Amino acid sequence: MKDSSSSRRNWIKQTALAGVATLAGTQASTAASSAPAAASKIPISVSTYSYWHFRKPKYPIEQVIENAAKLGFDGVEILHRQMDNETVPYLNKLKKLAFVNGLSLPMLSIHQDFVSQIKEDRDKDIAHTKKCINLAAQMGIPAIRLNSGRWGTIPSFDDLMKVKGQEPPIEGYTEDDAIKWCIDSIGECLVEAERAGVVLALENHWGLTTKVEGLLKIYKALASNPWMGLNMDTGNFVGDPYSQIEQLAPYATIVQAKTYYGGGEWYTLDLDYPRIAGILKKHGFKGFVSLEMEGKEDPETAVPKSLEVLRKAFG
Repeated sequence: MKDSSSSRRNWIKQTALAGVATLAGTQASTAASSAPAAASKIPISVSTYSYWHFRKPKYPIEQVIENAAKLGFDGVEILHRQMDNETVPYLNKLKKLAFVNGLSLPMLSIHQDFVSQIKEDRDKDIAHTKKCINLAAQMGIPAIRLNSGRWGTIPSFDDLMKVKGQEPPIEGYTEDDAIKWCIDSIGECLVEAERAGVVLALENHWGLTTKVEGLLKIYKALASNPWMGLNMDTGNFVGDPYSQIEQLAPYATIVQAKTYYGGGEWYTLDLDYPRIAGILKKHGFKGFVSLEMEGKEDPETAVPKSLEVLRKAFG
C-alpha cells in the first residue's frame, strides 16, 4: 500500500503541471488570436504576350500555360491575337489546361478602337468587343482588357512609340469628341459585359488613354456600372510614372507589370517595383499583377527573372 502523503504530493504535482500546461495553451491561443493577420498574397500571372511580341511564329498559348505552372505563377493572361482560333473546342482546351495545372485565367487582352468619327467603324469594334466578352465567358475569364483606340494620324506604331502615344487629332475634331465616342461605345459593351459577368478593364494604353486625365474621364463616366474596371499598365506612362500610378491605383482592378530584360522592344524603363507595390498596397489593391515581359532577351530566361522581381516586391 502506498504512503498516503506520497500519493497526495504526486497528485498535487500532477495537478500543478496540468494547470501550467492549460495556462500556456490559453496564452498561446490568445496570442495567436490577437496576432495581426498575415498580409494576403498578391497573385501574379504572366501574359502570353511575354513569350510572343507579335512576331512569327506565334508562341503557343498551351506552352505558356505549362511554363507558368512549372515556374510557379498563379495565372495566365491570354492575348486574344495570340490564340490559334475562336472555336469552342479550342477555348475549352485552354480552360481545362489551366485548370489541371492549378492556374487562373484572370484576363483576356483584346484590341479595339473607338476613336473614329465614322459610326459604322465604331459599331464594328463594339461588335468585336461583345464577341470577345463571350469568348472570355466561355473560358471562365472574369475580365477583358479594353483599349480606347487612337486617332491614327501617326500610322506607324513604331513612330507612335517615338512620341509616346501622343498624336494629334483628326482635323475638325477634338479630344472631347473622341472621349464621348469611347464613353458611348463602352457603355454599349457594358450591357453585354453585365449579362455575361465579365469586367471591362480599360487600360492606360497608347492613344486616347496615354494621358491619365483622359483615361479617368472615360472611366469615371462609366464607373457607376460595377462591371467597369481599370487595367493599370506600369510601362505606359509619359514622364514620371509614380505620380501617375498614384492617381490610378485607387481604381485599379488589375495591373500589368512590364519588364525589359535585354532592352525593350520600343523603349526601356527602370521601374521600382517595391515602390509600386507600396503605392498599390496603400490603396488596398488585392487583384492580379500580370507580367508583360517586353524585353528582347529570350523569355525562357527573362520570364523567370521577372517573376522573381515581382514576387520580392508583392510577396
